[in-house]
Amino acid sequence: MTAARPDFRVLEDAIEVACHAPSVHNSQPWRWIREGGGLGLHLDTDRLVATDHAARQALLSCGAVLDHLRVAIAAAGWAVHVDRFPNPDDPLHLASVGFSPAPEVTDAARARAEAILRRRTDRLPFGPPPAWERWETVLPNAVDGTVAHLDVVDDADRPKLAEASQLSESLRLYDSAYHAELSWWTGEVTVTDGIPDSSLVSAPESDRVDIGRLFPVTRHRSERRMTVPQDFSKVLVLSTLSDSRRDVLACGETLSALLLELTVAGLSTCTLTHLTEVRVSRDIIAALVRRDFPQVLIRVGVAPPLEPAPGPTPRRHVADVLELRL
Repeated sequence: MTAARPDFRVLEDAIEVACHAPSVHNSQPWRWIREGGGLGLHLDTDRLVATDHAARQALLSCGAVLDHLRVAIAAAGWAVHVDRFPNPDDPLHLASVGFSPAPEVTDAARARAEAILRRRTDRLPFGPPPAWERWETVLPNAVDGTVAHLDVVDDADRPKLAEASQLSESLRLYDSAYHAELSWWTGEVTVTDGIPDSSLVSAPESDRVDIGRLFPVTRHRSERRMTVPQDFSKVLVLSTLSDSRRDVLACGETLSALLLELTVAGLSTCTLTHLTEVRVSRDIIAALVRRDFPQVLIRVGVAPPLEPAPGPTPRRHVADVLELRL
């Protein structure tokens, strides 16, 4: 007889894998509650980034972990059924997740689950992605246009994109709260969250990437990826139909699916949200892609094959993010 729902150990393992989802400053602003036969995904207000005033990036992060869970549990032989924002009286309850046995576990499902643990936010310069003409045609069609829009920034617009990135940093040059928060999330002790020194870039490395958030200066023993003199990445933009919480959560799910497909294909990625945090730079991005609500950008390229991949960023223990209610 087939079980009607995954046992606790299967759920625990799937959540542990899912929590490798990307999140703003690796803040991991999610909480899972097991109640009855399903799971609830909740926004953890204790994990919010203070400068994310509308919790927009936290919702993107939670959308990513929701899709990561779908991928992780599919590899264990289960399908998920998601009810988003099921309780109008509880805005922190983002989704209820139910389960049913999947007819089979495909090789593609296993490949996506394995990609979760391989994916990194790589802030170093990239080489150009191979066969990009094919990707540029296929990728937009892979995104559900009723949920989000995917656009590829034209190479001719790259200087404008770089100017928008620099503008967003210039406008925050004297924002002490913003810089204090960056220092907090990139501090020396990053055991279960935050961004470790190994995942950041030095000043010379940053100079070779024209589109990236400026983190506190870090120092590495030697400059890395010297065979890539500048960033040759392509830049994708995910936009929503509105700035509603439902649309932003769904955009996070789309971001997850896109990152995993690119990882399966052997491409490296770096998500960027600093350009959409400031109204002026967000407006520039909106004009470039002709969308009203750009949410997140993604640099896509390749890392030199013989160089070690960036190390994994720390993650909270599953016991800290999963609550069991009887």
